[in-house]
Amino acid sequence: MWYNNSMIKKRAIAFDIGDKRIGVAISDPFNEYAMPCETYFRTRNFDADVTAIAKIAQERGVGVIVCGMPVNFDGTESVQTVKTRDFIEALKTKTALPVEIEDERFTTMQARETQIMGGVKRDERKKTIDSIAASYILESWLAREKIREKKENEMKDEELMNEYDDEEERIIELEDDEGNVEKFLHIATIEYKGAMYCVFQKAEPETEEEEDEVVIFKLDQENEMLLPLEDEQLLDEVFAEFAHQYEDFEDADEAMSLDQ
Repeated sequence: MWYNNSMIKKRAIAFDIGDKRIGVAISDPFNEYAMPCETYFRTRNFDADVTAIAKIAQERGVGVIVCGMPVNFDGTESVQTVKTRDFIEALKTKTALPVEIEDERFTTMQARETQIMGGVKRDERKKTIDSIAASYILESWLAREKIREKKENEMKDEELMNEYDDEEERIIELEDDEGNVEKFLHIATIEYKGAMYCVFQKAEPETEEEEDEVVIFKLDQENEMLLPLEDEQLLDEVFAEFAHQYEDFEDADEAMSLDQ
């Protein structure tokens, strides 16, 4: 199966930080699941341990670090919570990667159950229990990220719909001297030399040329009327002012590509 490169994300790495060992887990290239890796056995040098963990993350080429935060079953902090927070704060000074925190309650218990079900002998469990616990920490974080991304996508879809609704509200019908009615999209209202001018595009262009054309009217604010501009020089000046103002919030080349 072929994948679009945009589907491949920066992987995430998780650490289960303990006094003697630090379990390591990493996500797959699509951030779908977590895989237990090695276990780092701590030295008696705090700074060296922090540096080593930062190096592991760097060597793995990840985009984010996830650290498990131990708390009591009721959510209150413990002595281990303080130790782990100190380690995480030190880690942040050793890496430019974002460091996330994930609740690690029950992860060690889940890891031990996984080992028992897998037939791992008691004296061998210490070698892998921390990395398995780290994988559960990472699985929990990945699940939350999926929910967050889903909500963000839903918000983006809603914004697009709102933009579409806003565009519908900016469409007006204009009638010419012969009684022909056409729909126009209001692009902008600008001020030039003390007068106000409204810029429109055809809402339903029939040709490619009409897609790039703009129509400019002078706004008679007192009578609430749109007056055609018959002075060609003034029309050119107003169009130039429109293009100049347009570049403040859009691409100037796009503005200048429009025809009067």
